[in-house]
Amino acid sequence: MALLPLSLPQADLLFDPAFLPAAEAAALLAQLTAEVAWEQRTIRLFGQESPQPRLTAWYGDADARYTYSGLAWEPRPWTPALLALRQRLEAATASRFNSVLLNLYRDGRDGMGWHADDEPELGPAPAIASLSLGATRRFRLRPRAGLVHPPLSLDLGSGSLLLMRGPTQRHWQHALPKTTRPLGPRLNLTFRWVAGSPAGPAYS
Repeated sequence: MALLPLSLPQADLLFDPAFLPAAEAAALLAQLTAEVAWEQRTIRLFGQESPQPRLTAWYGDADARYTYSGLAWEPRPWTPALLALRQRLEAATASRFNSVLLNLYRDGRDGMGWHADDEPELGPAPAIASLSLGATRRFRLRPRAGLVHPPLSLDLGSGSLLLMRGPTQRHWQHALPKTTRPLGPRLNLTFRWVAGSPAGPAYS
């Protein structure tokens, strides 16, 4: 299949539910789960510190430093597997990426709250390619203040690719809700461009 547009106002979303074949996605999940240097960082919410409900890692070019939710990240060097994925996604999305944030949701009790990827170093119209491996999880989108539209739910299966670009982060938030359903692990890789390198993201 190919990346096809999703109809959402003030957003530019493209989706391919089968970007990677099932066998390749399963092999990548096993490889990356084993070789990535995972961390569980602590965040402060409402004056209290708590561990993030997922494992995370940040890889990229040497100058692709990133800060979100008060956490500063220094990139680890690309592994061969991550570099190959970067090149493949750049070709598929006509975008440039110099970094990737990896989130490992160990089961349904791990999740991600509502947020937008709108940090200054991502620029005003970032292109973010989100590759999912492992268990299917429900991805939610809701409009930010000033935009009236029903929320959107999208099931992200293993091997699926979602590209968010243009005004999406300015007008929409997204989340990965926790669930009580018994689920296996899900690994999500979000490739992006962080300001600091000589070129920036471009897409047609």
